[in-house]
Amino acid sequence: MERHLTAPLSAEDADSLQAGDYVYLTGTIYTARDAAHKRMYEALENGEKLPFDVSGNIIYYMGPSPAREGRPIGSAGPTTASRMDKYAPKLLDLGLRGMIGKGKRTKEVHEAIVRNHAVYFAAVGGAGALLSKTIKSSEVIAYDDLGTEAIRKLQVEDFPVIVVIDKDGKDLYETAILEYKKS
Repeated sequence: MERHLTAPLSAEDADSLQAGDYVYLTGTIYTARDAAHKRMYEALENGEKLPFDVSGNIIYYMGPSPAREGRPIGSAGPTTASRMDKYAPKLLDLGLRGMIGKGKRTKEVHEAIVRNHAVYFAAVGGAGALLSKTIKSSEVIAYDDLGTEAIRKLQVEDFPVIVVIDKDGKDLYETAILEYKKS
């Protein structure tokens, strides 16, 4: 099924998604990679506030290349999600509604997605230049010293993703393998 949704995601929108759905996101999403996740985790461990309210929001695992003239951002492809797996359950428990990356997730992340009625989306790896065309603005909001790994607030329009893991724990990577073996 093809869906057009607004980010941040409502609980109802997240609950309505099923593994395999094609989704076009419009609105606000945030970027964070390994170093930013580590800092957010340390902030939480120290009783500090996060640089943005994760509740209802989506984090895109992406480190952009420098912006070309006249563009808000350079190439903006996804990075491997498993590198954030040790931090993701805590953020999901705080209300993070979605994540965008590429690749499989751990059992703990699956459980946290189900427990929190969240969703894991995949963006197409190797298509960073095309994905960047859907990004209308980019603003560093935290950890500027991390360079491309700083947390950014992005405004996107029809950003294409695929639901990989839905709130019921259905995993497109697993079901696609089974379907492939049948044929």
